[in-house]
Formats: sequence, C-alpha cells, structure tokens
Amino acid sequence: MEDGLRERKKRETRQLISDAATGLFLERGFDDVTVGEVAEAAGVSAKTVFNYFPRKEDLFLDRFPEALELVAREVRERPEGAHPVAVLRDLMLRLLAEGDALGGYASRPSFARYWQVVLESPALTARVREFVEELEDLLARLFAEAGGTDPDAPGNRLAAAWAVAAYRTVYATGVRRAFAGEDGEASKAEVAELIEKVFHRLRSAVEECSVL
Repeated sequence: MEDGLRERKKRETRQLISDAATGLFLERGFDDVTVGEVAEAAGVSAKTVFNYFPRKEDLFLDRFPEALELVAREVRERPEGAHPVAVLRDLMLRLLAEGDALGGYASRPSFARYWQVVLESPALTARVREFVEELEDLLARLFAEAGGTDPDAPGNRLAAAWAVAAYRTVYATGVRRAFAGEDGEASKAEVAELIEKVFHRLRSAVEECSVL
C-alpha cells in the first residue's frame, strides 16, 4: 500500500513539473526559460526537477520514453501470428483516432505550437534526432526477437531504418498540416490513409528482406 502511494506521488510530481515546463516553453520558447523558472512554477526545487528529468530537453520531450515503452509493449505482446509491422500500423491508427499526438496528428492548436518550439531550438532538435536513433535501435531489437536473429544483422538494421522512415513520413505530414491550419477532421482522415499506404509498403519491404 505504502509503495503504491509513493509511486503515485512520484507520477503526480513528475506530471506537475512537466505541465509547468510545457506551459512556459509554449508561451516563451524553450531557450528563454530556465530550469529554475520551471521549478518555481511547479513549486519544487531545481534539484527535484533534475531528479525526474536529467536534462532540460527531457522536460519538453517527456513523452519520448513513453513512446519507446509503448512500441516495445505492443510488439512484444502482439497476438500470435500478428506481424510486427501490422502492430505498429494499428498502434498509430489507434493513437491518431484518440487524438494522441504520438499518432502523427492532433487538431488542437498546441500541437503546431509544440513543434514550432522544437524547430526553433537547436537543443530540442538534437534531442529529437537522438530519440530517432533510440527508436531505430529498439525496432532492430524487436524485429530480431520476432525472427530469432541478431539485432545487428543487416536485414534487421535495414528494416528498422525503414520503419523509422515510415513513421517520420507520416509524422512530418501531420505537422505540416497542423502548421497550415487545415481542417482537423479532413487532415486526420488523410493522415490515416497515409498510415495505411506507408505501412503496407513497409511490410512488403520488410518481408522481402527475409528478416522475419
């Protein structure tokens, strides 16, 4: 019981800090806000902020670890006979339908502003590139697990790179539509259609690699 309460308190504190940071970054930009200001807004010490977020960039990109965990869990716990690429496609479609930004598009104004802040900050764009590398490494391991092969085998590395490219293609399209201020429902439908097309081709490419 006590451990459960402690963990819940930690989650609540982490979310409190993240929400305070995101609000400040969206309002003023990433580089013009200090960790001290985030701590003050959240009502905690700067040390507490760093206990939860080792790097300032992680305050704004706080969902990256969640995204990696989600991908790993969905692929590893997929139904028997389900292809990993199909699982990734279904995951993106589900997140998109739920309005979750991880799905590649969200109609709320903060989605476009969020990526504007990222693109304006060299530190954040560098961290995004690191995340892409982390995602590619994870996918190589997941494809290897599914096929009983070596994660560093050329086929697995190539399949992972293709999967990341597929995700980035969809996501970049969603961000561009958000920047353009296009109709939300129409944009969501077009992104969903793109997910279907891109991941269909991805599956064919992965299977031709004889990875799985």
